Parts: sequence; structure tokens; C-alpha cells
Amino acid sequence: MTDRNNPSSTLQNFSRKELRNLVRTQLLALLEQGDLQGAKAILVPVQPADIAEAIEGLPEPMQVLAFRLLSKGEAIEVYEYLDHSVQEALVQEFKRQDVIDIVDKMSPDDRARLFDELPAKIVNRLLEQLSPSERQATALLLGYETGTAGRIMTPELISLKEGMTVTQALERIRYLAKNTETIYYLYVTDAARRLTGTLSLRDLVTADPQETIGEIMTRDAICVHTDTDQEEVARLIQRYDFLAVPVVDREQRLVGIVTVDDVIDIIQQETTEDIYALGGGVQSGGDGYFQSNLFSVARKRVVWLFVLLITNTVTGTIIKAEEEILQKVVTLAAFIPLLTGTGGNVGAQSSTVVIRGMNTDEIRALGPAQVIIREALAGLLLGSMLGTVATIWAFFLQGNLSVAIAVGASLVAISVLASVSGSALPFLFRLLGLDPALMSAPFITTAVDVLGVLIYFNLARVILRV
Repeated sequence: MTDRNNPSSTLQNFSRKELRNLVRTQLLALLEQGDLQGAKAILVPVQPADIAEAIEGLPEPMQVLAFRLLSKGEAIEVYEYLDHSVQEALVQEFKRQDVIDIVDKMSPDDRARLFDELPAKIVNRLLEQLSPSERQATALLLGYETGTAGRIMTPELISLKEGMTVTQALERIRYLAKNTETIYYLYVTDAARRLTGTLSLRDLVTADPQETIGEIMTRDAICVHTDTDQEEVARLIQRYDFLAVPVVDREQRLVGIVTVDDVIDIIQQETTEDIYALGGGVQSGGDGYFQSNLFSVARKRVVWLFVLLITNTVTGTIIKAEEEILQKVVTLAAFIPLLTGTGGNVGAQSSTVVIRGMNTDEIRALGPAQVIIREALAGLLLGSMLGTVATIWAFFLQGNLSVAIAVGASLVAISVLASVSGSALPFLFRLLGLDPALMSAPFITTAVDVLGVLIYFNLARVILRV
């Protein structure tokens, strides 16, 4: 039987999604009623990640109030799960000591990401108030370029020496475990702190107590450098199913580790950026799009829309230039939307699969030329199928065989052109040092519209002999 006076008993009956919605709803209701003790009680049995989501769903004035209901230990855990925009808002509202107590206890990599989002004046003030060890660790990470392994790593790790026995290593782990990001992977270094090998906790605890670390460690250590791109780090961890990967500097000295939870954040961030870019130049960078100022959102989106608007006027100019043939064969105009729409869709499909293949390294073994040829053949096959149907449909609608053939032949040519453009342009963008995702569906569609109309009218002139 459920205990109505015990929130923990009540919450256990809900799924995770239902729990998050319930906590958010009840928390808001209790705060609006001014029942702070009830609000505090409802948060007691809830996991830090779910508390963070509940706080993010509250109106901004109530976020600070709800956060202050947490104990210091809970606040530190919950703060790391909050979105950067909410973290920044809370920093602005806290008293200085409240901020220092939370920020000082954060892991260095999470703290560095927070500082990236804060104004420089606040960052400098917070750095001055951190403990010497935490200030040094944070300054180390902030010294690396954004988007690299050095910037996202944490220096909190356990390193061992080859001459240690298993017993000595276990004692060292017990001593350092509370202040370490993870203990499941252990790293072996020499006197100069150069990485010489790795060791799993499983291998350590199952080894003979008198064996040395050098006897049981793996010497072929897979690592990344501080300047390795964060996407490459994510791919490496995904490929080898690591929980963490060591980071070394130019002298091969061990300086930190990147853990799998950081990689999940990277994948989400990079995927968000690509999706925004594929949406036609939104390019919000994953910065809380729906929480952003409306004018800021419009400013980011309008630039590409202006480019596409100007480009689309070229299509209108081409159609106007072909006024003579349209006057003679008016039915040609009826099929322009069909051809341009189909070409844009085919091109968008090709660009999407190629950009996805680039991000996952799936097409690395094929090479650009083979990918483009493959997509061209796919476009030819698609165009043949669609062109046959379009020819029959055009003849059924207009009863003019020459116009129907012109429509079908144009659709074949446009499909091949769209497939080649959609697969080749992302490679060109990458060669120029630009993000291939910028070669988005709207851009491809607009480009194919212009070329497609040119192809259509020229083929129509040949077939109709106009």
C-alpha cells in the first residue's frame, strides 16, 4: 500500500519519464503556493539528473529558488547536469560564496565548459576565488583550443608506476578514488610522466598481490594528443568501446583523460550543429535554440534565407527569358514545379547520406570519386523510374507525346545532376575547410532548381523543335 506521506513511496510507482513530469509539475505548484518544505521534500528521492531537468522546466525566477532548496552536496551534483544557459543564470543570481562552493567542487572539464559560456569578468572573478589546485587544473584546460581533447579532458586520474606491486596499487587507488573521475581504467607512467601503458581495474583485482604493474599492464596504449579534434576523440572511444581514453602532450606526458560521458555530450553537440546547418543555415551551435532571444534567432537564420532568396530569383529570370517557347507550348509551364521539386528532393537525399557518411567515417574506404559515381548511378536509376512514370502521367494529363517525352527526359537528366551535386559539393566544402553540413538541403534544392529549369527548356527546344 502506498504511503501518502512518503514522497519516495509515491514516486517509485512511476516510470522515469512520468517521474520527471510529475516532479516538475508538483515542484512548480508547491513553489507557487510558497510551500518550500513540501518542495524540498519532493526532491529528496529524485536523482540529480532528473532534478536538473525539473529545474530547467521552471520559470526563470523560480529556478534560483528551487536550486537553493538543495543541500550543498546535492547542489554540486545537480549543477553539472544543468544546461549552460541555466548555469549562467544561476551564477548571476547567487551570492559570491554560494558560487565558489559549487564551482570549486565541479570536475575541471565541466568547470571549463561552464567558463566558456560565462562573461570574461565573471570567469576572472571565479578563478581568483578557486582553491590553488582547482585554479591550476582549470587554467590548464582553458589554455587549450576549444574543440580539442585538451579542452574537454579532466586531469583527475590515477597513474601508477611499473615497479608497484598490485597491493601497493590498490592502496593508492583507495587513497585517490574520491578525487578521481574514474577508476576503471588505470594509467602507467615512467619517471618523466610519459605514458607507458594502461591497466583495467578488473585485471588489477584479479592479479596476484605480489605481481608488479609492469607484469600485468598493456603496453600498446591507445591515446590521443591534446590538440586532437574532439570529434576524432569521440570516434576513437566509440570504435574501441572505451570508458575513457588517455590524453598526452607533445612529449607523450600523460596530462588527462576524456571519459565516455564527455563523449556523449560531444556527439550531441556536434549532431545538433549539423542538424541546424542542414536546416538551411540556422547554425545555432546547440546553444539552447528555443531559449534564445527571438531577434537573435531571426538574425542567425535570415542571412542564408537572403542568399537563397536571391538565388531563387535566377530561376525566375530564366523562366522569363524562355517566354517565347512558353507562349508556343504553354503546357510546359505546368511541369516546372514537378521537375524542380523532384530534383531538389533527389539532391537533398544524396547530400544527406554523404554528409552522414563523412561524420561516421563510413565512406572513408570508398573515396570521393567512388561515392560520387555511386550516387550518379543511383540518380540515373531513380531518374529512369521517375521519368517513366512522369512521361506517362504528362501524356495522360496533356495528351501531347512530345511534351511528355521532354518532361521524362528532363527528369532523368535532373536526377543525375542532383545526385552528382548533392554528393560532390560536400566534398568540395570539406576540401575548402568548411563544414560539409553547410551544403544543406535548401542550398542543394535552390542550385538544382536553377540548373534544372535550364535543362528542361533546352531539352524541350530540341524535342519540340521550337
